[in-house]
Amino acid sequence: MSQQRGDVGSAGRLGAGTGGVAGQRAAECEDGMKNDHECPGGGEDGGPRRGTGVWECSSWGHTYTGGAYSPKTPAGRTVTRSIRAALGEDAEE
Repeated sequence: MSQQRGDVGSAGRLGAGTGGVAGQRAAECEDGMKNDHECPGGGEDGGPRRGTGVWECSSWGHTYTGGAYSPKTPAGRTVTRSIRAALGEDAEE
């Protein structure tokens, strides 16, 4: 008989042929996508992902764009800092 393994999470649907590292990365992306995120408009807890790169705040219905798996991406943070520096505002992030 085969031994029972631990919980494979959302990457279990990928199967053994995908490989362990790819499965871990997929699971991390999907888990992060389902976590609560801060809404950029109101600062409260944002809501779920509505589509690829489309996020919606569950508190007040604000729809905003971001990355495919996370509302804020490293490139987006860099652009925000550059714009704030060019306008002479204090950079908060």
